[in-house]
Amino acid sequence: MEFEFPDRARLEGANDAELSDLPRAYRVSCVRDHPTVDDVTAASVDALADIPELDDLEPGSSVGITAGSRGIEVMPEVLEAIVSELQSRELEPFIFPAMGSHGGATPEGQRETLETLGVTAESVGCEIRSSLDVEQVGSDSTGRPVFAAEDALDADAVLLVNRIKLHTDFEGDVESGLCKMAVVGLGKQRGADNMHNAALDRGFHEVIPEWAGILVEETPIVGGVGIIENAAEEAAEIHGVAASELLEREPELLERSKEHFPELPVDDLDLLVVDAMGKEISGTGLDTNVIGRVRFHNQVEVDEPRITRIYVRSLTPASHGNALGVGLADLVHQDLASEIDFEDTYVNIVTSGETNRAKLPFVVPSDATAFVLSASMTGVASASDLRIARIESTMEPGELWVSEPVAEELDDREDIEVHDDGPWRFDEDGELAMEWD
Repeated sequence: MEFEFPDRARLEGANDAELSDLPRAYRVSCVRDHPTVDDVTAASVDALADIPELDDLEPGSSVGITAGSRGIEVMPEVLEAIVSELQSRELEPFIFPAMGSHGGATPEGQRETLETLGVTAESVGCEIRSSLDVEQVGSDSTGRPVFAAEDALDADAVLLVNRIKLHTDFEGDVESGLCKMAVVGLGKQRGADNMHNAALDRGFHEVIPEWAGILVEETPIVGGVGIIENAAEEAAEIHGVAASELLEREPELLERSKEHFPELPVDDLDLLVVDAMGKEISGTGLDTNVIGRVRFHNQVEVDEPRITRIYVRSLTPASHGNALGVGLADLVHQDLASEIDFEDTYVNIVTSGETNRAKLPFVVPSDATAFVLSASMTGVASASDLRIARIESTMEPGELWVSEPVAEELDDREDIEVHDDGPWRFDEDGELAMEWD
């Protein structure tokens, strides 16, 4: 989709005088301790020792291992370590995409999504089986069917692998983690669609634990490997969880993950500029816990942070045009709008069930336009008063460019370092010309 601006000069409105009114910019960093796993391979192998059901498998048994669509830094290394260890036990592991409707809800698209994330047969050392075929394995307390992937049901054992963290749609005892991987991942597109529809009625916090319990009983799930990340997106902890302990252990691990969750160092902004949104960054493209916006049916909005306008500059290549979550923004760059694959986005939206997150925001032709327009869209008396923060993505909210009013507020904090300052710089096309390095 191409966007034309017939009265471009007026819409841009970004003349030198208006841009010169912007407050100075300061590059700042949050200083945090980042506990990390020293040896990811060893930690992954150790995690398998906490899943006794694996010890009961006969040589030659097949083990299906889930691989999702999120950008988890250590996932290729974790999967390779698990595959190698299982092969050393004379088992036959294989990887299968477990990502609901992502990748356009096609086997080829989901395989391509894994390749984008560095997960290939060559990198992990085993076969990748990509199919969306499912079977009904049970019904929940309301009579809704629960589905599981045929690839999982054909295996002698299934091992769930996922990151454990806050979810972007809801709060509960289990959020984004192993239980969700079972319900949405093993359910493929049909199961994910059915679960989200049930959640619109009853709430995710009720549906996911119930359905995870059904899947543990009715499929060959033997357990899972849960990754907890630090605020720098590195592995802080890796845990093995037996299937019988899944619903008990995951809430404990979720609480541990909250200790490391990255967040903005400021709660009140007129304008948040996000360089990139994308599916490997968050299931909603923008992490709702970072930006303080949920906009999901029957879910309560959060109180902080309070951000008047959000401007997003680009969509990551790994999203393959899936712009679910774009409706969380107020303004987007025309390049982002032009990259949206509405078919993929709408498939994901139909599965997740919330149309607000697919609504197209105000489209602007340049970064400078977004900055100038924000002065008349936020209620500030003068552009010089704008409270602005710029981040690379919602996965990295601890590295920022901020405007002078925000910098003054952060000045006395021991956990903040100031690196550079100067005017907000734009190139001849009105695009930001301020590097992060």
